Amino acid sequence: MSMRTTGDARDRAQRACVRRASANGSSSGVSPLSSNSSGFGHDRGGKIHGVNAPSLADKIDSLLPQTQCTRCGFASCRPYAEAIAKGAAPINRCAPGGPQLIAGLATLTGQPAQSLDPDCGVHRPLAVARIDEPACIGCTLCIAACPVDAIIGGAKRMHTVLPSLCTGCELCVPPCPVDCIIIEPAAREWTDSDAEAARARFRIRNIRVARAERVAKRSSAPADSDASSRQARVAAAFARARARRAASTAKAE
Repeated sequence: MSMRTTGDARDRAQRACVRRASANGSSSGVSPLSSNSSGFGHDRGGKIHGVNAPSLADKIDSLLPQTQCTRCGFASCRPYAEAIAKGAAPINRCAPGGPQLIAGLATLTGQPAQSLDPDCGVHRPLAVARIDEPACIGCTLCIAACPVDAIIGGAKRMHTVLPSLCTGCELCVPPCPVDCIIIEPAAREWTDSDAEAARARFRIRNIRVARAERVAKRSSAPADSDASSRQARVAAAFARARARRAASTAKAE
């Protein structure tokens, strides 16, 4: 029997084993594309490939409400999730999530359930911001403060809050110079889909803000510095020209 025939038989046997394993997995409720604790999985052809298993911080972040309110003492939900995963923060600092979130985090992390830290506020139903539009002066400070782009408007124009996007973080309230922002109960509950959408808008906003800061930094060089640089280049060019003329005159003599 040739080596090729032997190899073909071995390949057929391996594929048969994979099919049997896949059939067993399907009958037991296991997906044919599965992963193990080492972070690898196999497909229907038996090929092994890497699987990006979510980290503990990812799992914690998926439970957080993504209001980005900073009441936990961190800049946003993701840093708080990472701190919990590292054991650097307790699980009871998210007021919007409340007791239900704390119970979920306790189950996930193995930490004992605790009551909400009173320093982080109180748990309450979803509330959203509303702008008293006649009193609004169009300063745009609330727009800059909103972490999820839930406020629209232009400079010196009336602003308004989109209730379906507002997370109730209240970060827009302190910057308002005329106190025209009111926090009032929402007529709905905060859902998992709301949290996913808020996370996506927060990320997009951060990308946009970082890009704007880079552009502003590049364009903020002092004008006198640019003028001095131009003058120095012009002076150097004149000096080179004088040197060439002097060399040509000396050669002619």
